Amino acid sequence: MTKAELIDAIAQSKSVPEGLSKKAIQAVVDSTFEEMRKSIKKDERFSFPGFGTFSKKKRSARTGRNPQTGEEIKIKAQTTVGFKPAQALKDFVGKGK
Repeated sequence: MTKAELIDAIAQSKSVPEGLSKKAIQAVVDSTFEEMRKSIKKDERFSFPGFGTFSKKKRSARTGRNPQTGEEIKIKAQTTVGFKPAQALKDFVGKGK
């Protein structure tokens, strides 16, 4: 699903007040994800009950290999984001069609 498809799906949802413009919905979606980013950076995690938890993860430096030449390369330590789905999301996704 793309961002545009998400906005369209929200606009068509029965739980959204009628007459709310797609531009307003886009602003809400953008604000939501911006707050999630800020929370992950500042608090090192963002949890949404029933969906899952995003958290900062640290990867240590390691040695990798260039797949074209086979030459060893050094990969720097870095910080990334991990996601752990909630049990409710696992159950929902795991159900048959």
